[in-house]
Amino acid sequence: MSNISTKEAREQLSTVISRAAFVKERVVLTRHGKAVAAVVPIEDVELLERIENRIDLEDARAALAEVKKKGTVSWKAIKAGLNL
Repeated sequence: MSNISTKEAREQLSTVISRAAFVKERVVLTRHGKAVAAVVPIEDVELLERIENRIDLEDARAALAEVKKKGTVSWKAIKAGLNL
């Protein structure tokens, strides 16, 4: 993984994109020496999406299991509890 300033990235955008797309390099963009963003291969983004989707699915299954175990609360009861 390499770092490049946002100023350099603007001047070399095509090269930065090619490094990510074809060399599969992760390029971190910095501003005043601080990392602010990254240009990464699309495969990295797709992997991150798959991981996030799996976590979301596990969370949804856990929520459904909790509903089965504990039941639900009606919207009317929630509003009453909030004095709405």
